Amino acid sequence: MKNHLKFLVPALFCLAFTTIAYYPIDGYTRTGIKRLLRVELIKNGVIKEPNTLPPGAMKSYMDISLNLTAKKNDSTNSFFKVNDNFQSEINGLFRGLDKSYSIAVLDISDPENLRFAKRNETAGYQPGSVGKIAVLVALFTQLANIYPDSFEKRLELLRTKSVKAGQWGMTDSHTIPIFNIETNKLLKRQVIPSDVFSLFEWTDHMLSVSNNGAASIVWREAMLMAAFGKDYPNLTQEQADSYFATTPRKELTDLGNSVVNLPLRKLGITTDEWRLGSFFTKGANNYVGDKGGSIGSPIGIMKFLIKLEQGNVVDEKSSVEMKRLMYMTDRRIRYAQSPALKEAAVYFKSGSLYQCNKTSGEPCGKYMGNISNFMNSVAIIEHPNNCTYMVVLMTNVLRKNSATDHMTLATNIDKIVKKG
Repeated sequence: MKNHLKFLVPALFCLAFTTIAYYPIDGYTRTGIKRLLRVELIKNGVIKEPNTLPPGAMKSYMDISLNLTAKKNDSTNSFFKVNDNFQSEINGLFRGLDKSYSIAVLDISDPENLRFAKRNETAGYQPGSVGKIAVLVALFTQLANIYPDSFEKRLELLRTKSVKAGQWGMTDSHTIPIFNIETNKLLKRQVIPSDVFSLFEWTDHMLSVSNNGAASIVWREAMLMAAFGKDYPNLTQEQADSYFATTPRKELTDLGNSVVNLPLRKLGITTDEWRLGSFFTKGANNYVGDKGGSIGSPIGIMKFLIKLEQGNVVDEKSSVEMKRLMYMTDRRIRYAQSPALKEAAVYFKSGSLYQCNKTSGEPCGKYMGNISNFMNSVAIIEHPNNCTYMVVLMTNVLRKNSATDHMTLATNIDKIVKKG
């Protein structure tokens, strides 16, 4: 891609994100995430606003569990045996389309009779915001290193450790929700350097509204955890600032890269299947350089989903908590917007990146890049009738907003899976 880009000037490059929200709405006491309290107050009628949550978004955090723990010791490759009939039906959805569409689908409704289908599953795409899942894994990996024998202490650190944004949070045009629990007032604005939130709230901002600044801050804190180890819980802002001011840039770049990528390698995901090579904000790039580029593939991210459902991402309790952080409890977009999924619990991350050459004369706009136009959907779907499956859909369809394609494919995939 870079070989083509150097000839296209001027060009518009944009990483695009859309507001959605995660974590079960009864999770405020557990996490301290204030946004959740507001949603619960709306649900209970205390705040007089319409409750627009679909039925599938109403699970309690205690209802969320893992689906493949009985296969905890099975190799990831054992899940990738293609079911011929299932494959034939999935192929039918893409008939006449080029290789701009890649997918991996795994039906785990019956763990003893798995069904897998794929299409261009090893193709590499710019993962966009899907890369924030790797930051999530990095965070929980480092929490386990600090408190290997106590998951409760890890949760307590997430709740009680508050950190300042600084320049790392600069800049992102997308807002974060700031809920005042005393006045019940909600403010939405961009992250500013003086913002202070708990680790849990920064993580929620990273996932719930896909805020770039929050992602860089969580990644930064994972680096500090790796650097300071068991001293991290008592680390002051001054000590953290001094560390980044005095440590050589190459050393910081190497640490930042290893913190997010080595946990993926431990899961059996290769560097060509999924890697994260750069922070999400320019402010972070003042301290840490890019290394290796970012890439994602359906097969690599599907490996993560399998490991998550097995309880093998860090450990079982961490896997459940990460799954809770991916649970959608607000407006659904793209793949997750399919009407067929209203009753289903959806654990989701979407990511997009588009690039425009304004001098080419070709149509181009938001989510409609004419150089590249990546849109990615990662989803675990759990219907009330125990129909459960996982999907990684990655596309690069030029000059077209692929959100409708993703939603339509979601509807049709759901029909195929339910048919059995």
